[in-house]
Amino acid sequence: MLAIEPKCQNMALLSSLCSATHGWATISSTPRVSFRQCNTACGLSIDTARERFGCSSLLCRRYTALVFYRNRRCIDANRAATCIASLKALIFDCDGVIVESEDLHRRAYNSTFSHFNVRCPGSAEPVNWSSEFYDQLQNQIGGGKPKMRWYFNTNGWPSSTIFSAPPVMDADNARLIDTLQDWKTQKYKEIISSGDVKPRPGVLQLMDAARSNDIKLAVCSASTKSSVIFCLTNLLGKERFEELDCFLAGDDVEEKKPHPSIYKVASKRLGVPPEQCMVVEDSLIGLQAALGAGMSCIISYTSSTCNQDFSRAQAVYPDLGTVCFQDLVELQEAVAVLSNPL
Repeated sequence: MLAIEPKCQNMALLSSLCSATHGWATISSTPRVSFRQCNTACGLSIDTARERFGCSSLLCRRYTALVFYRNRRCIDANRAATCIASLKALIFDCDGVIVESEDLHRRAYNSTFSHFNVRCPGSAEPVNWSSEFYDQLQNQIGGGKPKMRWYFNTNGWPSSTIFSAPPVMDADNARLIDTLQDWKTQKYKEIISSGDVKPRPGVLQLMDAARSNDIKLAVCSASTKSSVIFCLTNLLGKERFEELDCFLAGDDVEEKKPHPSIYKVASKRLGVPPEQCMVVEDSLIGLQAALGAGMSCIISYTSSTCNQDFSRAQAVYPDLGTVCFQDLVELQEAVAVLSNPL
């Protein structure tokens, strides 16, 4: 994990929230409120706000002032109840969110290419994806099979121990991809089961807190179903995995992220409208998929995604270690206020 200070990418959200709630044109026009007033009214210190929302001190003060003035204006009981109930489901991506797994996948692919001597035209060595290349690839194309298909379409279909000559028929191309993906999945499982891989900070605690607050939980991953099931049972534990209200993998939808189909299907299976779902993602394509499904989204970035444009996310964190359930409720409440201005 790179030691990068979280930056506030929520200026537009907070500015719109000020305008929607109080008619303030911009955050800079927020009435001055003393720190003591804000802290007394909201119980939210500047340092706490900075830690929760990744904001600058000035923005934290503006946000605290906003909450203070909103409370002073006495929103009606029905509206308050709507805000509190606005979060009904929490949906996690797997790779990059629950486990920082992208380099594990890369190693498994390279082992697969070496095992089957997968060589693209003009190359005397098996395909080998560098860390830099895989970072770009996984941030542009979701799912293992689409990654390989794009790579072979771009660099030429390879020879291998599966096909001595590069395949030319679509059926043979599909067989090659399926065989490679199956072997890669088994290799990835070996890495996960080694005992050296742990969940990212805060994931288990946030899941348990959501469950204790009767929030539905789901995991939606672009990876192969057997791979994700194995990963989740090892990292979450069998009990947490079996208690998920919904689990979807790349096999369950035709279109991969950034297409929103996997989150749309999750909404239907959970029985929760998209606007009451919050997604935890780590990448831009995941963010695009969540927003395309009409859901709010927070980002827990990794070293390979930290420089992506997350300006449309509700909040951006280096991991979930300092995030508590109430933070998510407050973020979703802000979205609800924007959707239903006074």
